[in-house]
Amino acid sequence: MRQAIAIILSLAVLALFIGLGTWQVQRLKWKEGVLAEIDARIAADPVSLPDSPDKARDTYLPVMVSGQFGDGTLRVLVSTKQVGAGYRLISPLLTDQGAILIDRGFVRVSHEMPPLPQGPVTIEGNLHWPNDRLSSTPENDVSGNTWFARDIDQMADALGTQPVFVITRQMTPPEPRVLPLPVTSEGVPNRHLEYAGTWFLLALTWSMMTLALLWRKKRRNT
Repeated sequence: MRQAIAIILSLAVLALFIGLGTWQVQRLKWKEGVLAEIDARIAADPVSLPDSPDKARDTYLPVMVSGQFGDGTLRVLVSTKQVGAGYRLISPLLTDQGAILIDRGFVRVSHEMPPLPQGPVTIEGNLHWPNDRLSSTPENDVSGNTWFARDIDQMADALGTQPVFVITRQMTPPEPRVLPLPVTSEGVPNRHLEYAGTWFLLALTWSMMTLALLWRKKRRNT
């Protein structure tokens, strides 16, 4: 009787592990669909900047804005796989709809700060509300102009703009010394394949442990 109960409980646990792994596979397919939608949205034709951009509605929205850069550039410390450590350059763009924040792109830490472009510019990019700050992220050194996270409200206060943030995909005329870092879906977490593998590995391990236990009991009884 005890052995039968143990087998039933073992099968129930095995079914739970397999079920959770299958659920994560289903979540993986769902997340891949979400990422495909984000990629399509990012790459869509740009539109005019909305009068009142909304995070829930307008994240990743491709826009085209024109204006002239105002004074000031914030340096956000980042690291890229291809180039290494450097800064994202955040500057105010004066438009007919007011001043907004522009992520101009990337320069190496070892390079001098490039001057702001002079005269009218047109920027094609994406509205974004980045979530750079983690529990381990230091506070921004505003006085020393070294930022560790793109905190939009804080940047807007520092540069005297609206809390509207556009990440450059292309600027006309271009800045030869600044490398644009366009918005992509790479920062959207997708660990469902890893989770599925973990649950299926647990299912396999549990099966092997159960079979080993049954084999040992069988040997004792013979």
